[in-house]
Amino acid sequence: MLQAVRNALLMPELRNRILFTVFILAIYRLISHIPVPGVDIIVLRQIQESVQSGAAGGLGNLVGLLSLLSGGAVANFSVLSMGVYPYVTAQIILQLLIPIIPRLEEMSKEGESGRRKINRITYFATVPMAMLNAIGQVAIFEQIAVGATGGTARVMPAWGLVPAENILPTLVTIMTMTAGTMFAIWLGELITEQGIGQGLSIIIFGGIVSRLPFNLLRIAGTSQDAVTGIATVVSFLVILVAMVMVIVVIQEGERRIPVQYGRRVRGRRVMGGVGTHIPLKVNSTGMIPIIFAQAMLVFPAVIAGFFVNSTDANVQEIANSIVRLFTGSRFGMGISAELVIYTVLYFLLVVGFTYFYTSVVMEQQNLAENLQKQGGFIPGIRPGKTTGQYIMRIMRRLTLVGALFLGVLAVTPYLIEFVAYGLRLTFLQPLGGNSQLISGAGLLIVVGVVLDTMRQLEAQLMMRRYEGFIR
Repeated sequence: MLQAVRNALLMPELRNRILFTVFILAIYRLISHIPVPGVDIIVLRQIQESVQSGAAGGLGNLVGLLSLLSGGAVANFSVLSMGVYPYVTAQIILQLLIPIIPRLEEMSKEGESGRRKINRITYFATVPMAMLNAIGQVAIFEQIAVGATGGTARVMPAWGLVPAENILPTLVTIMTMTAGTMFAIWLGELITEQGIGQGLSIIIFGGIVSRLPFNLLRIAGTSQDAVTGIATVVSFLVILVAMVMVIVVIQEGERRIPVQYGRRVRGRRVMGGVGTHIPLKVNSTGMIPIIFAQAMLVFPAVIAGFFVNSTDANVQEIANSIVRLFTGSRFGMGISAELVIYTVLYFLLVVGFTYFYTSVVMEQQNLAENLQKQGGFIPGIRPGKTTGQYIMRIMRRLTLVGALFLGVLAVTPYLIEFVAYGLRLTFLQPLGGNSQLISGAGLLIVVGVVLDTMRQLEAQLMMRRYEGFIR
């Protein structure tokens, strides 16, 4: 592998691509430390401490999710704090709307020109999505600031439409955060075109990896003594390696359905008659079901969080109950009934969304129809509707394995917390719950980006007859 890396760096074209990717990542990381105009830095530090300690509750969980998708920029409330999240959201929404809106479905079947049109619509939809996300993110930080400062200070003192002099600073903030999102998308596109790997994923990957040393030092510093800190770090590394191994096995796992193409005679040429296969991935949805499930679970806690300071005692009690139920782990408070219910709901939502999203993706691909148009068939299966039913039946079985894998991966931090508190293993406690240290979605992104980048380097090396990574 080291020899392959050396060979890649010796190639001028590959070396330039790698250096260009690193250069763009450095620019992104640099700009991610520039705060949004008008932010109170002192209040922002208090918010960061509240999120890290778990005192922010469900709102802190949502900030953790946004931090993952923004490459860690949201913690600094920077101009790139939304990262590429609005673009990812617009992509998912359009993908779900394609089977519903006939015009979008026609575009998806027009080949490369149709994909370009859909991408253009996605870019247009990203702008209002980014503006809404900017408003929501400021509202979330303002709400966390109420709890962190006791209502004595605001993270954005000039935010709002009242009084009138706040209107211009508010518009500047929204426009700045929206421009930051479009700038992040542009950087990702530059990496895709002129660098190595898929640009948007590389940006998220860089943010996740960059915060890993900081998080390790943080959990080691919270330990009672040096021995416990070392045991925590070693346990983290062991769990991380085991999870990465399982993710690689599942991500690379596939079921190959044999396909045969009939022979066609054109003049003196015999075409077709070859055999190939359809690769069906065990996990074809990636980390999207985990993001869906987290968003669905966090949403009730976010709404209820706006009523926890209500003057009505009954409203306040109901709001606090909802927040406790949908907050997840309260680090340092042990295991509770709310935590168990939250974990079970999280697992079931991930499994359900995996089936739902897989069904949507498979319907858009129209494998049976495309096979029939190209003269292909599965041996022993009648072409057309029967082939489609056969493929869907196999896909549902594969999805069961993929869904259970994603579900267990998503709740792994909470399972670690159950073990830590149940067996009183204090060195495991910092790794559990909402520590954001072992994140299923984050690991899926990291492993997926590394595998994809390795494949691209392998392809470049194989073109020049170099021995590569994958054997």
